[in-house]
Amino acid sequence: MIDVNPASAVARNARYFPDVTAVRYPGGDLTYAQLDDKAARLATVLAEDGVGTGDRVAYAGLNSAAFLVTMLATFRLGAIFVPVNFRLAEPELQRVLDRSGARTVICEEGHRGQVDNVREATALTRFLLVDDDGEVSAATGWEPWAGLVSAATPAPSVVARTFDDPAILMFTSGTTGLPKGVILTHGNAWWNAVNVDTMLDTRRGDVTYAGAPLFHIGALNSFALRALVRGGTVLVRRSFDPAGFLDDLATYRFNSMFGVAAMFAALARVPGVFEHDFNSLRSIVVAGAPVPPALIEQFAAHGVLLQQAWGLTETAPFATHLPAERTLTKVGSAGIPMPYTEVRVVDANTNQPLKPGEAGELVVRGPNVTPGYWENPEATAAAFDEEGWFHSGDIGYLDEDGCLYIVDRLKDMIISGGENVYPAEVERVLSAMPGVVDVAVVGAVDEQWGETVVAVVSTAEGVTLTLEDVREYAAAHLARYKLPRVLRIVAKVPRNASGKLEKLVIRRMIEENA
Repeated sequence: MIDVNPASAVARNARYFPDVTAVRYPGGDLTYAQLDDKAARLATVLAEDGVGTGDRVAYAGLNSAAFLVTMLATFRLGAIFVPVNFRLAEPELQRVLDRSGARTVICEEGHRGQVDNVREATALTRFLLVDDDGEVSAATGWEPWAGLVSAATPAPSVVARTFDDPAILMFTSGTTGLPKGVILTHGNAWWNAVNVDTMLDTRRGDVTYAGAPLFHIGALNSFALRALVRGGTVLVRRSFDPAGFLDDLATYRFNSMFGVAAMFAALARVPGVFEHDFNSLRSIVVAGAPVPPALIEQFAAHGVLLQQAWGLTETAPFATHLPAERTLTKVGSAGIPMPYTEVRVVDANTNQPLKPGEAGELVVRGPNVTPGYWENPEATAAAFDEEGWFHSGDIGYLDEDGCLYIVDRLKDMIISGGENVYPAEVERVLSAMPGVVDVAVVGAVDEQWGETVVAVVSTAEGVTLTLEDVREYAAAHLARYKLPRVLRIVAKVPRNASGKLEKLVIRRMIEENA
């Protein structure tokens, strides 16, 4: 049996490369020897309370070394790691913890109150508090983990895991409804690593920057987990700070990173950003939400190539990737299928493959794709067809060269006067409009047209835009039926932690102000 447990790989690195820095983090760096030892001790603490194969262990907190230690300790026991979105409201948090069935939660002080408020409606019985991280507020209450971990005898072995064994239970963002628990196996993670290693310029010993939330699969499984398996260094930051990012780049000369478009848009607004040296950063993957071509072109003009990718939590995460050398020749494309992943565009009604240039639903098949949803056979059956294709709900098309272009979410499509309007297309155009900081496009009920196009826009300081301004600009790029008929100016366009537009929140905001 081939053991593909990442905890086994970290243990191997600890044996042969004990003094190599595994995690750089303001709350305390860890070598591979220290990381493996702490994970092994925590595994003992968890096992003493009955955590074993298939059990779920939840983590609630920001990016940290403790997050990675908890994940590896969980893997060591053959248990399933549940990274919790730290931005959830209490009702959402309760649903996630309850659905996961986790009995143990490890938490930072900043999130303990929320967990306490919902704990009675979950299966949780053990509560460990991170108390040895200088970046986390000190507190008492629950079981402080530092003393327990330091006193524990390191677990002597790692439970071997195969391709089919569950590793991570990650709940989707829920922008279109209640979150579903996506089962990600050790094989899903392993095959994504093979895909990424094949397509991107990454090397053993690289330093990867982890500033996007690690509770999302893009940040966790694109580079961070792979770096630990391969013996590299993960530069962990609590959150993304554009100025801090530039300081880190100068200090640590990191080589790879995952980010969402909003991160790079914020970075581009830092005065003098392109006077900094980006040469060490060989692989920059941007995904999680549509990427405005104007943003890609802006970075490329300064020699910084953003490599767009497409995927979902269910594809662990990447199904396609645009090689760096095609950044400018295929601006706006999400790339070609990963080597060990199949991607098709099909008619959403007939499920038949479409020709190049024809937009349809994107379906994916491959060993990186989830086996299904946690304790939800109905959702699993609805997501997979008889041939094993996972139906993503995203709309896109392939060009003659086989490059993918994302059009929109199937459920976000607006039908106005009998014409299909894809909000992402309008958003891409308006995002390049001078003075626009961020934009979301949604449909609203309209007596004459059925639905009408509404643009929700945040602007740069001192900029005033009217509906006429927006329509005039967009008319040079879009058919008239696609032009917004309603404009709402907001201080900040709602997005979730993965950078995706919160379409439910935005629609509700439109309805309340109608």
